[in-house]
Amino acid sequence: MHQNKKTRHNLFSKLRKAFSNVVNNINVHGKEVTKSDIDNILSELEISLLESDVAVEIVDLLKKDLYQKLTGIQIDKSKLYQTIKNSLIQNISSLCDSISNINIISLINSKKKINHDAFVIMFVGINGTGKTTTLAKINYLLKKSGVSTVIAASDTYRAGAIEQLQIHANKLNTKLIHQNYGSDPASVARDAILYANSHNIDCVLIDTAGRMQNSKNLMDQISKIVNVTKPDLKLFVGDSLAGNDVVNQAQQFYDYITFDASILTKADADSQGGSALSIMKLTCTPIIYFGTGQSYNDLKQFNKNEYISTMFPDFDQTKSIIPVISDASTNKKASNSKLLIHDVDNHTNSKTTSKSNLTQNNHQIKNDNDKHKINEHSKKKGFFSRFRK
Repeated sequence: MHQNKKTRHNLFSKLRKAFSNVVNNINVHGKEVTKSDIDNILSELEISLLESDVAVEIVDLLKKDLYQKLTGIQIDKSKLYQTIKNSLIQNISSLCDSISNINIISLINSKKKINHDAFVIMFVGINGTGKTTTLAKINYLLKKSGVSTVIAASDTYRAGAIEQLQIHANKLNTKLIHQNYGSDPASVARDAILYANSHNIDCVLIDTAGRMQNSKNLMDQISKIVNVTKPDLKLFVGDSLAGNDVVNQAQQFYDYITFDASILTKADADSQGGSALSIMKLTCTPIIYFGTGQSYNDLKQFNKNEYISTMFPDFDQTKSIIPVISDASTNKKASNSKLLIHDVDNHTNSKTTSKSNLTQNNHQIKNDNDKHKINEHSKKKGFFSRFRK
């Protein structure tokens, strides 16, 4: 409980302060709001939001709406405060509501009713964002909900990448499909899908090599993986501490592969918070999870009402008419959740140079004793597109 309060206090504190500055630093003379008063309010809003990594498009939207609501009205200062706050909340809420939410468990179960092919999830992002760790967290969430999984080690370039995944796979009792370093990543992913379909496994999780969003050759390669595997769900993983850079990354990855949703890591240490709004606005895709710690269950599902209340502590969540969609596993108390992921990463670093047991055969599968028996993606945008509104 103490940890949750600390996380809530740290989460997006600068963005919360930005909104607070706008509504608290109101200096209006007389009852009628003048153009000068509006200009001062909007200038304060623009500076504060840009400093909190909010995209210019969102800033302009908020400014335009406020300008229309404040022009020529006669109102006392106390009501002006509420008018501005309500306008900001309404715009943020409308942005979230305009984007279809994603329930991974429901999508997997829906595909199982149509056919018995494995549901394929692909993770993309640059190096250092916590992409592989996030894959392990999603794997933990799925297995906790009764979904059988297999992992594809399609990062065949980064030293230690396969070893890192192998340790996660061992701890989470999951099969890992891999080939030698330097192998074709699309081939590895395809092998994992074939294995999953032949062994009645529900879901394939594809790890990919981190790449800078402006590296055309590497981005073309990730497009090849998409074309070969036709993933049902493509997830962008970004570091929320990267500020505006993570927004640029998301935009360019979206231009290449049209991903379906994002997961922002290290959100417990993010004091800015504007990148989440910006990514949703610029890509028209939802943020589905925030990474908030070092344990496998430290994956906080995006909740519109909670997100707004971190910025406006007096926001009344009970007045929201939009129900919050949550994965079936969210309400279950995590077991073995204190398995720290940094233990995996530290162990991986000490074994980076030891590859002999992991690269002998092109189609070697490590966890042969795993007995998971639980169980036409579309050609262009994957199975998820069937559920878009």
